[in-house]
Amino acid sequence: MVYAVEADALGKRFGEIVALDGLTFRVEEGKIFGLIGPNGAGKTTALRIVSTLILPTAGSAVVFGHDVVREAVEVRKLIGYLPGEAGAYKNLSGYEYLRFMGKFNSESEGDLKEIVDNAAKISGLDDRLKDKVKTYSTGMKRRLLVARALMNKPKLAVLDEPTSGLDVLHAYHVRGIIRQYAKEYGVTVLLSSHNMLEVEHICDQVALINKGCIMAEGTPVELKSKHKAANLEEVFADVAGLA
Repeated sequence: MVYAVEADALGKRFGEIVALDGLTFRVEEGKIFGLIGPNGAGKTTALRIVSTLILPTAGSAVVFGHDVVREAVEVRKLIGYLPGEAGAYKNLSGYEYLRFMGKFNSESEGDLKEIVDNAAKISGLDDRLKDKVKTYSTGMKRRLLVARALMNKPKLAVLDEPTSGLDVLHAYHVRGIIRQYAKEYGVTVLLSSHNMLEVEHICDQVALINKGCIMAEGTPVELKSKHKAANLEEVFADVAGLA
């Protein structure tokens, strides 16, 4: 079995606050894996560790065989990361922003054009890419940033709340793009969401997380069947003792 991500007993403390408490999960290559749970559950902390942005207090995480602490530079070459709260350069147009970010991963003008054209398609912003980012709505900025995270076809896309701030139609568009990339290009996706109904339709595997611990893991179908639930919200309520 080839794993894109292997997290073993991950722990993270911020002073007296325990953000992660022995988090263990595996993400198979080419799959879409969702860490889902309420705000403050530890999802973002786990994604930041996998993306080499913060160090774990305990445990380990490996991305395609590279340790995120000892081989952080190699890991960064393999991932595209979308933070939960991120901004683009507001005085650049959307197109200029994508060109600027694309230059970090292109070796020629031809490569850059292909990357930016790909990003433009992902964003679905069309002619609005000519406008400055400061004129964009929250949803438009989010679509631009999703495009930036995926435009290089990374081996692993780490997406923190990818549809945050999007309306129903644009969230549907972004979910479709994520599924397409996983299927057509073999991009592995590790994403977080507090929208449990949404991830049922996109994730191959999910882990329900609360208070820094995984409470249940499996395919959406398996989890609903095991807990005799109509949806993942009911599964979460059951495992968290809320039902």
